[in-house]
Amino acid sequence: MLLGYCYMGFSALQLCAFVGLLLYFALLLLIVAREHRSEHVLDFFFAGRRLPFWALSITFIASWWGAGSAIETANLAYDDGLGAFWYYGVPVLLSSFLMLLGARRIRRVAYLTQGQMMAARYSPLVARMLSLMILLFMTLTAASQMVGIGMFFGEYMGLNYELAVLMGTGVVLLYSLFGGFRGVVLTDIVQFVLLLISALLVFVVAYSRSGGWDAIAQAASAANKPDFMSLGAGWEKYSVYVITFSLAWCIQANAWQRLSAARDDVSAFRMAGMSLLAYVPLYLMVVLTGMAGIAIYQQMPEGGIVAALVRDEMSPLMGAFVFVGISAAIMSTMDSLINTAAMTWTLDLKGRAKDDLAELRFARWATLGVTALALLVALQIRSILEISWLAADVITTGAFVPLVLGYFWRRGTTQAAMGSMIFALLYCGYNLARMLLSGYGLDLPACWEQGSALQVSYGLLLSLLLYVGISLVTPADYARADAFIRQSREG
Repeated sequence: MLLGYCYMGFSALQLCAFVGLLLYFALLLLIVAREHRSEHVLDFFFAGRRLPFWALSITFIASWWGAGSAIETANLAYDDGLGAFWYYGVPVLLSSFLMLLGARRIRRVAYLTQGQMMAARYSPLVARMLSLMILLFMTLTAASQMVGIGMFFGEYMGLNYELAVLMGTGVVLLYSLFGGFRGVVLTDIVQFVLLLISALLVFVVAYSRSGGWDAIAQAASAANKPDFMSLGAGWEKYSVYVITFSLAWCIQANAWQRLSAARDDVSAFRMAGMSLLAYVPLYLMVVLTGMAGIAIYQQMPEGGIVAALVRDEMSPLMGAFVFVGISAAIMSTMDSLINTAAMTWTLDLKGRAKDDLAELRFARWATLGVTALALLVALQIRSILEISWLAADVITTGAFVPLVLGYFWRRGTTQAAMGSMIFALLYCGYNLARMLLSGYGLDLPACWEQGSALQVSYGLLLSLLLYVGISLVTPADYARADAFIRQSREG
């Protein structure tokens, strides 16, 4: 009789979803509890570099297929059609391809984090500056996933936003604190399986309910959307995200963490390759789900396409399963970001502790601190897109040039790396001030439109010119550069 009645104001769907969520949380905590506790930071952040490539690939896919993929992309596809693939799908494919090209080099160096790599290539000061940017990027991006969990839990469970954020974040924090990276990987595998089944269910229901490809095309024509079925129609609108997200994600620290955690350079290459192949059908499925919505709903339903399909077109039990699966997608991204941010804080910013126990204790405190900071942001800025943009803008402009060129150009100097990163902080800070002050009617001067592809291009180009220019007029440390580049090539 559970499905036929409401209890204490809950619908049958909400009641089933709540029970499913409790069972899911219990499963995650059981998985982590049964694993042996980490004894040192290498285990806590890299699982001892013993995990197989397929497990790392699954956790890599799960870490990028999060709230933006499961919710935002489907909603954009309802409005923009197949062109919405350019929003998340194209940047993920481009960044994965770039990572595939560099996977062997990243794994071959004897350094585990990007901060350690930059300390070896340039200097400890450059490494600290880069690590601060990574910490900021990871914390802000984790906050965007908290926004996603707050919106999603709130829509399904009838909870207010703040309580929904605290509930989802609290579970992620628990298994991240005690399981470390191994716990993240194991729970990500479970979460990926749940998400994959859920996404398939939503897609099948949406596509069959819409009447198929021809019915979607007819609905788009009736809605006066001539480019709805064209993949090329989205490139101009989403070009700013293609540039920013692609360059930011190919150097994203949690992705490099997985490459560094691989057993060897061959495993790292296989991990990146397997992920690249998987992203194409996964993101197309999400886009097609959103496109099918135009033949089902005359206007964007409250709560978004995915939530409406589950609410209106599925039984309570099936809807509860999908709810848990999409929740898994959001949390699998959040746990990865929190773990990598804590890794950066522990290994790159704090400095080594006197013993493994003290270092491991700090790693758990760092996990708690990162979560608290991200939570504060999520409670203040309730926009996945806005927070993601702020995070990607900083890391793209500031870290891409010195990090990538450091692997290939021996003439690049410490002064050049520092100069380009300082410029990036000032440039992004100015753009952030423009955005904030525009809300009060104050417009700071600039020759680019706020949040445009031109803004990102200017920042990246100026960062590159500064790096090259300063490198050519300052003395190069060829011994240091050659040693680093040689190790990345030969191991």
